[in-house]
Amino acid sequence: MSIPAMNEFVAPEAKLAPGLSIVIPVYNSAEILPTLVKRLAPVLAKLGGAYELILVNDGSRDQSWEMVGRAASDHSWIRGIRMMRNYGQHNALLAGIRAARFEWTITMDDDLQHPPEEIPLLFAKAQEGFDAVYGTPAKERHGFLRNMMSVVTKLSLQSAMGAEVARMVSAFRIFRTRLREAFAAYHSPFVNIDVLLTWSSTRFAAISVRHDARTLGKSNYTFTKLARHALNMVTGFSVVPLQLGSIVGFGFTLFGMLVLAYVLGRYFITGSSIAGFPFLASIIAIFSGAQLFALGIMGEYLARIHFRTMEKPTYAILDVI
Repeated sequence: MSIPAMNEFVAPEAKLAPGLSIVIPVYNSAEILPTLVKRLAPVLAKLGGAYELILVNDGSRDQSWEMVGRAASDHSWIRGIRMMRNYGQHNALLAGIRAARFEWTITMDDDLQHPPEEIPLLFAKAQEGFDAVYGTPAKERHGFLRNMMSVVTKLSLQSAMGAEVARMVSAFRIFRTRLREAFAAYHSPFVNIDVLLTWSSTRFAAISVRHDARTLGKSNYTFTKLARHALNMVTGFSVVPLQLGSIVGFGFTLFGMLVLAYVLGRYFITGSSIAGFPFLASIIAIFSGAQLFALGIMGEYLARIHFRTMEKPTYAILDVI
């Protein structure tokens, strides 16, 4: 089966074969891929039915693509997609999701922090009538700053998703593949899979799963990348920052009116005005900061409009195995 093009729409009446499609973005994980495949194989076989593993190489700088090719040649249920460069985790996931052939899609990281042995728990929960189920880690295995940034990101995601389950999302998820129909025509370079899933369903659930420590290498999702992802997510899928800018502008306008009333009242009551350059400089600095804050928010939105008008692709595929 050929991989759907970016602008190919999956018709509502299209029937997906029963089974599981595992989509994993791969980035500089050549050392851990053999172990990942080895642990996935018995889990998927035990579940029964058809299954496939789609490994999306997201511009890795090591031998990851060679390892994907070796795994695909050794196992008929493994397919590989090679991106032209690094586009980001969610962009790579979107490419894999659009290539999925089975009824259910499972996404997970390539570092084995999401144990394959927990997949049956997600699948069983999904059979209760949910369209998407998240595997929330029982205990975070990152550093303090990374964990704090994850909390901020999930709070931002809640405003973008408009769903209570947002605070429990993780990259370890299962959902009905047909949900992709709602974002089949999505072309923006700014991608968030969790938000896109809400475009077609609100039947979400989350369960607690084991979350292991990374055994090889180090995490590619740094504090800086998480912060950038949170900013892209909020400005790309929500108008909350614009509303915040409006609130800040209104608040400082009210503050300015109160200051003016105080100055005029003091002048008429005592016959003197507030003296000093420091007071005037402070007021100017406050209002200038509020204006720059609002302009910065509008600039973020304009940047996204700019990237859409220049038709920057969500991703580009170099090779398929």
